[in-house]
Amino acid sequence: MKSKIFLYLFVFAALIVLFQFISASNLQKSMNSNIEKLETKVADLTDSLQQSQLKILDIQYFSLENNDDALAYYDHLNLKHPARYIEDKLLETNEKKGNNPLVPYDGMESDFKINKIKVLNHKWLLADFSDGKYWGDLVIKYELKDDLGVDFTLLDHLLYTRSN
Repeated sequence: MKSKIFLYLFVFAALIVLFQFISASNLQKSMNSNIEKLETKVADLTDSLQQSQLKILDIQYFSLENNDDALAYYDHLNLKHPARYIEDKLLETNEKKGNNPLVPYDGMESDFKINKIKVLNHKWLLADFSDGKYWGDLVIKYELKDDLGVDFTLLDHLLYTRSN
């Protein structure tokens, strides 16, 4: 009787060990599969990040902040951020009642105001304007004077047609 109990205990213990071995093996396969998927995802995200960084560098190519030659024109003014200063001065033109004086169109839904600005270098900038429904772009020449005044001259403009 004692030998049968030991035999049953041995078989039961062997089944438990076999179950643990198979479970651990399946768990290891699942973990390895997850690791491979995650490594692939990391590689894809790394490639995507590198492409995004290249796009950012390409976009920043035409900007005053990254153009040392253009920034040299403003060294004597001791401005920390000349592009921001110029953008602020341009946005101040929105404060006048009615359309922005640099926008050569009359607003259809409301007054045309300048929204976004991209300072290209020490002479030119791009601006986007809108009245909430219609929009367009401006190419503006500017001059930052020694007294920190800024003169803006409209070089070109366009108003996008609205398609319903």
